[in-house]
Amino acid sequence: MATSTVARPSDLRDTLRQMLAVLQEERHALAGLDLDMIMGCASNKADLCGTLADVDHALVDEECRGLLDAARRQNEANRKVRNLIAANVSARLDALSGTAPLYRANAQVHRLRTA
Repeated sequence: MATSTVARPSDLRDTLRQMLAVLQEERHALAGLDLDMIMGCASNKADLCGTLADVDHALVDEECRGLLDAARRQNEANRKVRNLIAANVSARLDALSGTAPLYRANAQVHRLRTA
């Protein structure tokens, strides 16, 4: 993983724009359940996070703050989609196997109340 140095606000803006593009690509990959693309996005995000790891906070201007906020929102939306897909897969696997999930919050509460 090669990390580049972010030395100017314009470098930071470019890196944040790249992150937004990768997050958008990840959104499309999740929608299409394209595992190869999802894994490629994960790798690209890790590389970009490495680039952003040691950025001087003095480089963060108003435009960068806007890009950061947009990236946070997109990443959160993608996380929710990933979690929904994982929950759907778990439910389907449970239905196929005829077994109950390993953990259910409601089942745990019910057991505590009846004990």
